[in-house]
Amino acid sequence: MSDAQTSEDVSTKRLKVAERAKREPEARLLALARLIDEEMLTEAYERIRNDAAVGVDGVKKEQWGKALLANVQGLHERMKQGRYRHQPVRRVHIPKESGKTRPIGISCIEDKVVQNALTMVLEIIYEPVFLDCSYGFRPGRNAHDALRTLNAECMSGKINWVLEADIESYFDSINRKQLMEMLRQRVNDESFMRLIGKCLHVGVLDGEQYTEPSTGTAQGSSLSPLLGNVYLHHVLDVWFEREAKPRLKGHACLVRYADDFVIGFELEHDARRVMEALSKRMARFGLRLHPEKTRLLPFNKPPFGQSGGKGPGNFDFLGFTLYWRRTRRGHWAQNFRTRKARQRRSRQAIDDFCQRQRHKSVKEQHAALRRRVHGHINYFGVNGNIDSIAGLVRATERSWYKWLRRRSNRTRLTWQRFRELLRAFPLPRPQVKVQLWATLT
Repeated sequence: MSDAQTSEDVSTKRLKVAERAKREPEARLLALARLIDEEMLTEAYERIRNDAAVGVDGVKKEQWGKALLANVQGLHERMKQGRYRHQPVRRVHIPKESGKTRPIGISCIEDKVVQNALTMVLEIIYEPVFLDCSYGFRPGRNAHDALRTLNAECMSGKINWVLEADIESYFDSINRKQLMEMLRQRVNDESFMRLIGKCLHVGVLDGEQYTEPSTGTAQGSSLSPLLGNVYLHHVLDVWFEREAKPRLKGHACLVRYADDFVIGFELEHDARRVMEALSKRMARFGLRLHPEKTRLLPFNKPPFGQSGGKGPGNFDFLGFTLYWRRTRRGHWAQNFRTRKARQRRSRQAIDDFCQRQRHKSVKEQHAALRRRVHGHINYFGVNGNIDSIAGLVRATERSWYKWLRRRSNRTRLTWQRFRELLRAFPLPRPQVKVQLWATLT
């Protein structure tokens, strides 16, 4: 059989599974492990970032790829025979804005290939059943889409109360047994389930300390976001839309991005009922709402004649603070600005970068700074947030100037000379990259 015929057969198998997944959203699907063949494993390898961090074996993507065909064939054979074993993940700690750290598990390249392949199959069978309120780590959906939906709900005048929720250590708290039971509602293939189990029940190497956690999914695994979506699909999305929402007297909406979510309510009574029931619902599945970061607040649209430039109340979601402000014509509109803690973190990260890179050439520093500032603007450059973006660009200029001046004591860089340097090496201009709503007047 030719390679073209094999590729066509594989595509046909995936297509058939995808069609049945859409046609029968309640069905349990068979023969999923057979979809993971050498072609899919190769595609899974290509999805890994070229600069991906190395796992406990120290092998980089480029090294593993030098013998790609042999490695893929060997991996596929071991998976078919049930001899594949997931190696321990290497844990690193990423600083958080709260002063704490976020543990990230780094898998070996071979394990990342398997994780990517499992994710590809799970996407085929779960995308047709995931609800519209879910936006995180889904094809064709992103954080800006979630913010647009939330903005439209608030501007409709039907949202007067907002439940801002935070799940404590979500990915570390997932009950694996309950997760596997949820997956079996959609998956009727024990070979496939064993592969998922091998990616869940892995050891963790933190420095020289080795542990085997009994709960959670490793943050940093490409499979974890999708498994996290499956868990909250059952715990939160389906429960709210099909059980809680029909019992409410007023309008309500849920907007979720991974484990970050808000619920808007028309009536305070509904909001308090759901908040009480939600804590109990989470506890049934080993989850806990953070007592200090979860709150219920009034967020009704102020009346037209109300004085002042800003409305009462604000809350945070996906790196933004949402609040009411007046437009030029005196109307009230829901607006976004970069969350203060996120803005401070971004400025500090750029300052640290300028310090570390100050001995490199100006051209190299400029190229790297432009990439960083562009990345920030591409996400936070939404209409209504231009002042926060401009503040980040000004802070970048100050940091760059400060650390360039310290490169040499012989010729001090003056601010005037730095301005001339900026004309030759300009930083990105503050601009709106994403429209979250129509232009406000």
